[in-house]
Amino acid sequence: MPTHAIAVLEGDQTGQELLEEAIRVLQPDVVGFPIELRRFDLRLENRRKTKNQVVVEACAAMRQLGLGLKAATITPEEPGDVGSPNAILREEIGATVILRVGRRLPGVRVVGGVHEPVAIVRMAVGDAYRAKEWREGTADGMDEVAFRADRIERRVCRSVAEFAFRYAERNNAKVFGGPKFTVSATYEGMFKEELDRAAQGHPGVKYEPVLIDALFALLLNQAGESLVVPTLNRDGDLLSDMVMQMFGSIAGAESMIFAFRDDWSVAVAMAEAPHGTAPRLEGKNVANPMAMILAAASLLTHMDDPQAALAAGAIRDSALAAVAEGVRTADLKGHASMSGFTDEVIRRTRLRLEHAA
Repeated sequence: MPTHAIAVLEGDQTGQELLEEAIRVLQPDVVGFPIELRRFDLRLENRRKTKNQVVVEACAAMRQLGLGLKAATITPEEPGDVGSPNAILREEIGATVILRVGRRLPGVRVVGGVHEPVAIVRMAVGDAYRAKEWREGTADGMDEVAFRADRIERRVCRSVAEFAFRYAERNNAKVFGGPKFTVSATYEGMFKEELDRAAQGHPGVKYEPVLIDALFALLLNQAGESLVVPTLNRDGDLLSDMVMQMFGSIAGAESMIFAFRDDWSVAVAMAEAPHGTAPRLEGKNVANPMAMILAAASLLTHMDDPQAALAAGAIRDSALAAVAEGVRTADLKGHASMSGFTDEVIRRTRLRLEHAA
């Protein structure tokens, strides 16, 4: 039986506690095969000590292994400090796509009529983020003007478009939305060109291009179809947060970042939970590990191994079934502890895999 390996990026506070819960679910006696975990200490203290060299080393491991699982980390606010490792991670592994999927949790009230999953496929680089900014004119006068030079690349546009249509193809979903190309024919129009190109290459996928401003309103009225929404970086940042709230909780959503080969197959996949380090919950055994567990399950689907895919489905189904049957942490109005919820997911996963054997 082959041994798969994952680069594990340790984090801060409750983020690290939740990572350890997810790792419990990845043990061989649960998933049915061995996984080598190569750990990297990305706690704030160690990032400062190594001047972010540990982040670079973790990225090198992810490029080699193709898989990474990351805990939430602290981003210090002081200028000149080590900052967030996320920008370094995306640059070092060449990530171009962020995927975040909103899905309904049993018993959790949703906004509008949304029931089927909504996947936001967002540019991971470029656009408004890290753009060059400057001002001209007199600072104390009304003639001062601020400028920002945004930038997107066709390669990044194509990776987002191609991934969105391939994801929709695998999940029987509709590609819905798009940029404001009617106002920005040159800049946002490039992204629209790549979406149209991908649509021609995947004729079996439903494609409904909608301008981004209309998309925000229309999402609240989409009830019957699973959707994949490809976006620019800034638009996707906003939409991701909104979609999570539409489903009533971020507990059922994992976040993935991807780097691609020249044929647009996935070269590196890194999974994490979409929430932060939650310092007020640290050490209390009350945080919800579900998003981190789902992140680990999603990572298994990129191992190109039938047993890993089977385990991923069993973990995901077990987590959702546990919630449906009342095993919930306090954020979902339940009484389960953090470790207690994980115990239940492990128990159910083992049973599902035993029945499938």
